[in-house]
Order: sequence, then structure tokens, then C-alpha cells
Amino acid sequence: MIVRHSLSIGAMIVATIAPAIAQAHMTLPKRAEAGKPFVIQTTGTGKAVIYIVGFGQAMRQEVQLGEAMSVAAGVLHNAGHYQAVLVAGSSNETGAFDVAPAGQVANVSFLAKPSRLPVGLRDGISGAVYTFDAYQNLIMTPTPVSFQLSGGNGVSQTRTAVTRNGYAWTQMDSAPKEGAAQFVARVGDISSTRIIQEVPGDPCGLRVNARPAGQKVELQTDPVKDCTGNAVPDGTIVTFTEAYGSTQTTVDVPLKRGIAHTELPAYNGAKISAAAGVVMGNEIRWGRQQ
Repeated sequence: MIVRHSLSIGAMIVATIAPAIAQAHMTLPKRAEAGKPFVIQTTGTGKAVIYIVGFGQAMRQEVQLGEAMSVAAGVLHNAGHYQAVLVAGSSNETGAFDVAPAGQVANVSFLAKPSRLPVGLRDGISGAVYTFDAYQNLIMTPTPVSFQLSGGNGVSQTRTAVTRNGYAWTQMDSAPKEGAAQFVARVGDISSTRIIQEVPGDPCGLRVNARPAGQKVELQTDPVKDCTGNAVPDGTIVTFTEAYGSTQTTVDVPLKRGIAHTELPAYNGAKISAAAGVVMGNEIRWGRQQ
């Protein structure tokens, strides 16, 4: 009889606890917005604690069962998947919900490359934009982005793209004339600017002139320009070569004020040429025509 009496008491304790556990319940939002306030509804009686854990964030708040628990604005601001645990006495309930990025773009990250390139390159400039909310969450909602590239010569290019998975990108041609170009990305009222230096391309149509200078021949190039008429920057190397019999003389001369100048021995019948990079200039046969 003692054994039967003990079992009966245990059954009564379990029956008493079970309804209390069933009464503690929380109703989570299916989706919340980063930084925005929201509520978690609870049922039951007595006091409990709700824990919320997500990406880079965790919070603990005591609640009175049967009342709503309020999460204040700005508390949960990291977008992601969150786990919630309701602890009431010896019982607990778990659930999950998502916090989405805020709906409005507050900031853009604009990457442009290269920062310096030759003129006249098709699709030579690329730009990529990432859109973020006020809490630096990547906004995944498709968003229109306007790209504009304009240079000092008045040439302007415009492209429009829509973000996908939080980013949009485009390509632009470098201008035909050298100078600093402004590359602007704009989302609504928010814009970001990068400066692209467009420099002359490779030398084109190298021309060399020769004249006697005592026992030497004086060599000088015409102003060296690229194929679109931009002056090639000073410091660019022009290589002068003189071939006479089995002897060959080579001199590297940097451009100064757009011109390369040097002197070589005046051998009658010598062949003189010049090159800048892969561009060859005119050949001069010295002496026979002098």
C-alpha cells in the first residue's frame, strides 16, 4: 500500500505542473525591420524571461506573462535570423524570427577602378555600388542606381542599373581627352563621387628630325602625342639608335616638354631611328643625302 500511495502523490505533482507549463506561451513576429520597435505577445500567468540571440546581438528582458513585451526602436538593428527563448519557471519555449534591413537606403559604398588609365579605352572604367541602411545592413531589395562619368572636356556618360543581392555595377569608356573625370554613383538623394585620372595613351606617329652639329648629328623629335592628340607626359622614354657598320649606339632620352633631344656621332651612311614603347619613328640615313 505504501508503494501505491507514493505513485499516487507523484502523479498528482505531474498533473499540477503540466497545466502551468502549457500556459506560458509567446507569439513572435514573422518578420521585423532593423531598428524598428515591435512586440512579442505572451500568455500565461506569473513572471518569465525572454532571451533573444542573433547575429552580433543578444538581449534579455523580464516579462509578465499575459502581457506584451516591447522591443524598443534601435535595439535590434542587425539584420539576420534570431532565436527567442521564453523561460517560465522550469519550462521554456523556443522560436525564431527574421530581422530584415530597413527599407530606405541611407548609405552607399562606391568602388571605382582603376584610379588612373589611358584615354580612349572602351569599357576601361568599372564601378560597383553596395546599398546599406542606417545600421549598415546590406539592402537586398532591388534598387535603381544611376552612374555618371564626366570629364573636363564636357564629355559625359550615364548608365542606370538595378541592384541585385545588394549591389549594382557598370562599365564606362575613358574619354578621348586627358584630364580628371568625376565618376558619380547616385541612389535617390544619396551620392558618392570618385576621381578618375585619364592620362594620354601610348605615343603615336613618332617623328624625328636631324641636323648637323659639328662632329655630331643633333636629333630631336616633334612633340610626341598619342593617337587622339594628347601630349604624352614628360618622362616617357624615347630610344634613339644609330647603326653604322658593325657598331650600334643606343641612347634613352626622357621627354621634356613633350620633346626628346640628343646628339650622336655623325657617321656618313649611318642609319638612325627612334622608338617609344612599341611605336617606331621614321628612319634617317645620315650623310648621303646631306
